[in-house]
Amino acid sequence: MQLTINDNRTIEDINNDFMTVFPYLKIQFFKHCHKENIGSPKKEMIPITTKMNVINHTNGVMVILEEQTVEEVEQLFKAHFNLNVQVFRKSGNNWLETTLTDSWTLKKQNQEGMELSNLGR
Repeated sequence: MQLTINDNRTIEDINNDFMTVFPYLKIQFFKHCHKENIGSPKKEMIPITTKMNVINHTNGVMVILEEQTVEEVEQLFKAHFNLNVQVFRKSGNNWLETTLTDSWTLKKQNQEGMELSNLGR
């Protein structure tokens, strides 16, 4: 998938594009990057309705592949766009930070989210 980042888009626009390919994953944007194996504090989360023009970032297009790990994707957001993101996985009605499973591929994370969300149905 190609993900476009520019001043005219909102975080929600970017997340919707991402969730079209990975429906059981979402991206949250944060003011600062998180430490390894530690989640980002909720107070650092940037609201989903925020337009990119108010966030310090670089415009561009990034290709995201299902074989990439969460860690790789988060690092690419930082390297290409100067954005701090955290991938979350759906688990039932909850969204969990993937900090302990950042080494998993997006495909594996999405499959796990689908399985966890379909339990008990």
